Amino acid sequence: MKITVICDVLGQPNNGTTIATLNLIRHLRKKGHEVTVVSADEETDGEKNRFVVPKMNFGPLNNVFKRNGVVLAKANKKILTEAIKNADAVHIQFPLFLGSKGAKLAKKMNKPLTASFHCQAENVTSHIGMMNVPLVNRLVYRTFYRNVYRYCDVIHYPTRFIKEEFEKETHPTEGRVISNGVNDEFFHQSNQRRVSDKFTIVCTGRYSREKSQVTLIEAVALSRHKSDIKVIFAGDGPDKNRLKHRAEELRTDCEFHFYTRPELSALLNGVDLYVHTALMEIEAISCMEAIACGLVPVICNSKRSATRFFAIDENNLFEEKNAAALAEKIDFWYENDDLKREYVEKYSEMRKSFSQSACMEEMEKMLMNTIDGRRQAK
Repeated sequence: MKITVICDVLGQPNNGTTIATLNLIRHLRKKGHEVTVVSADEETDGEKNRFVVPKMNFGPLNNVFKRNGVVLAKANKKILTEAIKNADAVHIQFPLFLGSKGAKLAKKMNKPLTASFHCQAENVTSHIGMMNVPLVNRLVYRTFYRNVYRYCDVIHYPTRFIKEEFEKETHPTEGRVISNGVNDEFFHQSNQRRVSDKFTIVCTGRYSREKSQVTLIEAVALSRHKSDIKVIFAGDGPDKNRLKHRAEELRTDCEFHFYTRPELSALLNGVDLYVHTALMEIEAISCMEAIACGLVPVICNSKRSATRFFAIDENNLFEEKNAAALAEKIDFWYENDDLKREYVEKYSEMRKSFSQSACMEEMEKMLMNTIDGRRQAK
């Protein structure tokens, strides 16, 4: 196959969507397919099968996007046309400026078209302080549908949760639910040396308001075992200084650090508990990685997050933004180590479904079936 992948956001692998995109590209190339990538990633300029478009210029708002680690691509019809013309199929990663133009051109050029759903409405509205305004979120979803998804032969949804959420706000779609999967490295559990003598909790993810890491900091401050708890926030993001200040203010033992994949795998094998605080999430790869490494998760029970479905029962859930409720769950697992080992076994079946290799095989099959479907229709 010759596949053109169009990415509004692509660069350093410091967020789940970029990592998922790079995994798909690597998998397809490893299987012998020719993959052409269109993005604003200047570091790849000049590389084979790479088309680099300009970045969007938002004037005085550029610093806001920069602080949030977001660089958006500007649609360029000439470059997109050149990248699409020889493709057997086109795959869109984001329903933004570049993806929208790419979808319309692919439709006009009669190319089989697929797209992944990686962007919740709240990922957009959180930047403008309107994350909790249903009407605005609904408008964002309808704009996504109008600009990209209505043109698609097939839509890839990482979870059934986001498929149902999107279709509720727009229209029924031809969708495939395929996880982005967890890198096989996280399944190689080892007797890693403990990272601390204290009861250690890891919380992985981008430091931002919608991830709500501050709830964990405040929960540890309320814990009966505060003096014997250490928290490691694995990630980076615009909220780093605010979170560090809150941790210092409450005198909690917290570390903030970005980890490479091998480092994160080693870290997860040397701690006691994983806490997932995000208020909204399509698919929490970070939580899946923790489970793959044999950790028991405690997850925010937010209706806007698919992650809550990874909970076996109430012992794995806490009420969103409720530090006292989270403190109780942390104390519960601190005091029930034998039960924790039982839950690790209970999660063993779930871990099997996280294999990235199997998930990427399904993505490849989706693309091939879309191309074959078009040929049969002709």
